[in-house]
Amino acid sequence: MFASGTSSPSEASAVAGEVLIPKTFVWRYGGSRVMVTGTFTRWTDHVPMSPVEGCPTLFQATCRLAPGMNEYKFYVDGEWRHDEHEPSVSGSYGIVNIVFVTREPDSLTAPLSPGTPGSGINMEVDHETFQHMGTGPGIMESDIETSRHCISSYLSSHTAYSLLPDSGKVIALDVNLPVKQAFHVLYEQGIPVAPLWDLNKGKFVGVLSPLDFILILKELGNHGSNLTEGELETHTIAAWKSAKQQISRQFYPHSKSGQRSLVYAGPFDSLKDVALKILQNDVSTIPIIHSSAHDGFFPQLLHLASLSGILKCICRYFRHSSRCLPILHQPICSLAIGTWVPKIGESNTKTLTMLRPNASLSSALALLVQAQVSSIPVVNDNDSLLDIYSRSDITALAKDKVYTHIHLDEMSVYQALQLGQDSTKPNGFFGQRCQMCLGTDTLQKVMERLANPGVRRVIIVEAGSKRVEGIISLGDVFKFFLGSP
Repeated sequence: MFASGTSSPSEASAVAGEVLIPKTFVWRYGGSRVMVTGTFTRWTDHVPMSPVEGCPTLFQATCRLAPGMNEYKFYVDGEWRHDEHEPSVSGSYGIVNIVFVTREPDSLTAPLSPGTPGSGINMEVDHETFQHMGTGPGIMESDIETSRHCISSYLSSHTAYSLLPDSGKVIALDVNLPVKQAFHVLYEQGIPVAPLWDLNKGKFVGVLSPLDFILILKELGNHGSNLTEGELETHTIAAWKSAKQQISRQFYPHSKSGQRSLVYAGPFDSLKDVALKILQNDVSTIPIIHSSAHDGFFPQLLHLASLSGILKCICRYFRHSSRCLPILHQPICSLAIGTWVPKIGESNTKTLTMLRPNASLSSALALLVQAQVSSIPVVNDNDSLLDIYSRSDITALAKDKVYTHIHLDEMSVYQALQLGQDSTKPNGFFGQRCQMCLGTDTLQKVMERLANPGVRRVIIVEAGSKRVEGIISLGDVFKFFLGSP
């Protein structure tokens, strides 16, 4: 690798008769003399890279690589460098970049020109390019492990600071706030969860989530035919949390015994640790808290981390080098991800629960709790997708204080979803929040859908009829990449 040779054929490692695929390498960080080398030159020959016209800091070189995994590194003005923004691993030659080459030419890394996406002038990628890529041959177990390793390495080397937005707000609730007011705050602010602050203890002690409101409404419904505003007024968040354990055993039989402490992460925790905490504790979000106990200051709430935010970081990081993750181009139906409707003759250990629009809200809430899922598809008599009902939709009952004069057994799922519709949006049962994909769509397309704000699952439907075939959640994707915790 440290030989001083310069230009030589990049096909040095080719085996006679082997098909080589052109691959364009790009160095975006300037220099006077830039070269690239790697396994495709047996680490002995250095291929000169040429500056792109109009972009003097951008260098490129096209080499011919054998299909499969290739390692490479750059030689810039006498120093060995690797691209910190591309997938990398530690190998015999230190930290090296890696790229997976399929048998099709790499259309995403064609030679750059000043107006080409990725040239430094316009770095945005047309998502349609990814959506219409071929899925390629069947994936091998080694390709899956390579993809998992790349993603795991990225998550391990980046911290929760990557999730913090440039600006924004995070809402926390005092534990002495009445539940009724908390109910309205979440609805008015359009947020599903909020951390809980205990002034007496000087720390965050928990999270108020849609499950809390589901259990509250079902519990209050057991004591009378109507849900009154007064009943909610008498419950502070602190009082509710102390009584929740007993109620949870009744409605949530699989919950762990004992009072669960707050699950949170620090800003210096790795993204992998954050993701694993979310998966292992079966929660949708965890607070990112900067603790300053040693200097006498209160802990600072920085952000609410979710799998959606972490997935967005993954998609952004690998957007220009998706070829190094061969699994991304596989059809989702070929991968063991999510819950699917079993085909005739097949057995399925996981049941895909669905609702009819005329089902009672009470039965929908019971299914959400008992099945331990965050949402359930709403379908017609042909199992065609109409909408989806989620735990977070319970906050819509705060609109015009609907919860004070309804019967959970008498309100239908359709009526409950209508409450959550914004009057500024077109009327209709089917909303944009219901994300769909086909079974033949790639994993990358599913991940891009899941990375959108507010999306926690994608419904897999049959083309044309929209008949539900499966459902893939954020948790399913991360369990696939990181292994079931």
